[in-house]
Amino acid sequence: MIASRESALALWQARHVESRLAALYPRADISILGLTTEGDRRLDVSLAAIGGKGLFIKELEEALASGRADIAVHSMKDVPMALPAGFALAAIGERADPRDAFVSGRYPDLAALPPGARVGTSSLRRECQLRANYPRLRIEPLRGNVATRLRKLDAGDYEAVILAAAGLKRLGLEDRITRLLPPSESLPAPGQGALGIECLAERAELAEQLKPLAHAVTASCVISERAFSRALSGSCNVPLGAYAERAGERLALRGFVGAPDGSRIVRGEREGPARDAEALGLALAEDLKSRGAADILAALQP
Repeated sequence: MIASRESALALWQARHVESRLAALYPRADISILGLTTEGDRRLDVSLAAIGGKGLFIKELEEALASGRADIAVHSMKDVPMALPAGFALAAIGERADPRDAFVSGRYPDLAALPPGARVGTSSLRRECQLRANYPRLRIEPLRGNVATRLRKLDAGDYEAVILAAAGLKRLGLEDRITRLLPPSESLPAPGQGALGIECLAERAELAEQLKPLAHAVTASCVISERAFSRALSGSCNVPLGAYAERAGERLALRGFVGAPDGSRIVRGEREGPARDAEALGLALAEDLKSRGAADILAALQP
């Protein structure tokens, strides 16, 4: 049994994993348990105000713990940097497009938006970068699933919205993408575009069965990004981005931490052996701390 959120995108992801498992184990009886999480229900406030992205996986983990489900499928960018005791990420699948997407029915790109134009996003990471690069724009909160966000754009509530390219492509909505934002303009969230499969840590036999779904190149990149974020207390309360690219046995990681209003951003890059992915992320985090990120983080503490 696969536990999944009930949004169209989450169910697409669960069905994708279901089809992969069915091809590997044709005699297995595989089905999907759809669940509504607190993060899905609480659309009236920001994620930062109600506890962060962990609210998207709590109910799924409860299903694993109770035995109602065997695995849970997540967008890796929604998985907290530290899993609760007793749970494990058994596999990280091959990454789809990690970039952010600019979506607008009237304007070709962010630079074309007039002063005061409303741009919708639910992410402090995106908000920070937008405010730093385009201070003339109005950045306004935007919650809900992909369809809801597009509907609000089409209704005229915003002149543009920023969404994850991977989600739009997975839902067959690639034609809604006005422009893909390069990482140099909008650095992605740690794990963006990758799927994670979670199970109970004690289920070693299940983890072994899930190994064929793991993608080593993606995993090394995501491990590095998550180590960077974890070392900087990455959460919905911290505007933070991290993106790693692998070439052969080398890994190049970029990261930033910023103030929510974009007034201050500390960026850095680090390169090293892919086998040292976690250490690379930790080293970049320490570098940023020494150059001012620690002060930014301290200012964000309640």
